[in-house]
Amino acid sequence: MGKRKITFQGQQAWGEEVEFEAEHEGFNTYLLHDGTKLKMKSVVSEVLRLDLRNPEGEPIYVLQSTNIVTAVIPETLKEKG
Repeated sequence: MGKRKITFQGQQAWGEEVEFEAEHEGFNTYLLHDGTKLKMKSVVSEVLRLDLRNPEGEPIYVLQSTNIVTAVIPETLKEKG
């Protein structure tokens, strides 16, 4: 752990890594009008609490994450090869 400098909204800011554990990492599901079902979730790998504050005085957090996306595609949209 420790502090490190990052660029946030065009300015240099110090941030400190904050340990965390996932409370829930469920999928969001979207049904497209073409019949495709998309499932997506964001998996956070790192959280930094910046030494900056928002107008309400709350600390600003920056996340490193990866989006996981799966699709269930109707047969009618698949090309036969």
